[in-house]
Amino acid sequence: MLTVLIDYDSGNLHSAEKAFQRMAAESGTGKVIVSSSPEDVLRADRIVLPGDGAFAACKKELFDHTGLFEATREMVIDKARPFLGICVGMQMMASWGREYEDTRGFDWISGEVIKIDPSDPSLKVPHMGWNDLVLDNPHPVLEGIRNGDHAYFVHSYKYVAQNPSERLAHVDYGGDVTAIIGRDNMLGMQFHPEKSQSAGLRLISNFLGWKP
Repeated sequence: MLTVLIDYDSGNLHSAEKAFQRMAAESGTGKVIVSSSPEDVLRADRIVLPGDGAFAACKKELFDHTGLFEATREMVIDKARPFLGICVGMQMMASWGREYEDTRGFDWISGEVIKIDPSDPSLKVPHMGWNDLVLDNPHPVLEGIRNGDHAYFVHSYKYVAQNPSERLAHVDYGGDVTAIIGRDNMLGMQFHPEKSQSAGLRLISNFLGWKP
């Protein structure tokens, strides 16, 4: 069993690598590697796409790595391998990103990514820090996660899913902010599970054992 964290020069993956490796060892769910190689993606049993920065810049970096998105799409869409997008890696699953310029996303889970606009002017953007999860729809990867569990966020834009059934959890930050999306073999987490202590580690472990 092989889990590949895709490295496309969009953020430091050290903490994510360590968290996924720790939970894979504890749960006996195989090997975890960080790779920018399409060949590694094509032999992966699970794929994780992190991302830090602006939507358009992250998409450009990913597509600039020859063959990397194509390999990812083949495994996720054609072969239905379990997939997890984290932060901007989740946002790129949308139909559109509206950050600075309109940018087409993967259109894997219909929706758009728009700027956070809290109703309370005292709430700062970017949304940075801990927030309480509110569960919207059941999913096997949410096993053991409860309303009020904490997750760590760092972002200025939010994912608005077109289909409410594909929003699995949200947080309140002067209005609803999507925290987790999912359908079929695909999941996305706006927060950083590797930095979200016990809840984040539980979600990572659940993903590593998930069989859609």
